[in-house]
Amino acid sequence: MTPTLVRQHLSHTGATPRVDPSARARDWSEIQERMLVPLYEAVYERLEVGPGTRLLGLGCGSGLALLMAASRGAAVAGVESDCPERLTLARQRLLPETETWGTRARGDVRLVDGSPRDAGGAETPAYTLVTAFEPIGCLAGDSEGLGEALAAVTPLAERGAPVVLAGWGPPERCATSSVLRVATKLADPLRSTGSWRPALRDDLEEVAQRAGLRPDGSGRVACPFGYADVDSAVRGLLSTGLFDAAIRATDQVQVDKELAEALHPHQRRDGTVWMPNVFRYLIARVP
Repeated sequence: MTPTLVRQHLSHTGATPRVDPSARARDWSEIQERMLVPLYEAVYERLEVGPGTRLLGLGCGSGLALLMAASRGAAVAGVESDCPERLTLARQRLLPETETWGTRARGDVRLVDGSPRDAGGAETPAYTLVTAFEPIGCLAGDSEGLGEALAAVTPLAERGAPVVLAGWGPPERCATSSVLRVATKLADPLRSTGSWRPALRDDLEEVAQRAGLRPDGSGRVACPFGYADVDSAVRGLLSTGLFDAAIRATDQVQVDKELAEALHPHQRRDGTVWMPNVFRYLIARVP
């Protein structure tokens, strides 16, 4: 399994914590995004991603999953509508101005800031794989809009093409669940959309069915969250956006403090933080 323990990075926030979208995106790219590498690897291996694959990634973030698919020879496209700062980092990774990637790689990469429908066009060949790797089943309402996005992109995919959805595993198999409850506690009384909730067994299937997709297999992957120290863990987890409601309800200092306290049971003698987790993925098919 690819190790997910990351090296310490210097804080971008300074002495007075403030929400900085660019710094938050860098923390995601440098610390948190790689925690799901085992998930990406398992899906790509199972679906034999390689030359001939045309992959469309929804919520592509800073592009790590796309980069891994491109390294296998796939042509990749990504859509990121929620965080332009992450998309900027994805462009730096996948569309460099230098010749590092060569002409073929740049010609087989497309990154879109906008609607999933913008990933298609009259001259765009049909996609053979669609991924939505951002895990659902953690916050109430975190799947809202996903079914509509999938329904919008399935006309861009080949008939029978796999569509991959990802979700958190059961709380008893996700050590990070206990830390995520801090977000709910601090966000009260904002306990509607944005509140922590345990993953349900059929979360992914329900989204697929709403999008008109046909479930066709699933799997579970161990994705431990490993950090060099508590500070790196706090910054990595904050970069997910899962604590934004808590920050709005209280303040950044309090969220940082209580999140650090919740992480202490997961800190090892050498100062590193280690939280075993299991994530689930669903493969559905375009009718």
